[in-house]
Amino acid sequence: MGLQYSVSVRNARLDVVETTIGASAVLKIFDGTKPADCATADAGAVLATIDLPSDWMAAASDGSKAKAGTWQDASADATGTAAYFRIYASDGTTCGMQGSVTLTGSGGDMTVDNTSFASGQSFTVTAFTLIAGNA
Repeated sequence: MGLQYSVSVRNARLDVVETTIGASAVLKIFDGTKPADCATADAGAVLATIDLPSDWMAAASDGSKAKAGTWQDASADATGTAAYFRIYASDGTTCGMQGSVTLTGSGGDMTVDNTSFASGQSFTVTAFTLIAGNA
């Protein structure tokens, strides 16, 4: 027997993600292998760091919640292939979520316009959406 939630409950669960991580979140994109969970130390090299816009996610609607504003870095920190991301609280060290990074259209948790980063290169996060299950 599976639980089912109304759209309003699913939306509320999604909206608490941004509230818990905080309004001044920091996105870091890494190369290498994604750690087992957010409690595990970072792995790989930090390819890029972005201070996300205040109110970095749109309000949840119909059981999903998408990035808000432009998530872009004018100058990548290092050279490498983007593999995973972490979103941290404003301190840049308290991990709130992590997931895969792929090229736009390739099905990752977060997609970017180019996964081959070069130090100093600009890049854009093209899509990031959270979906609540148990509809």
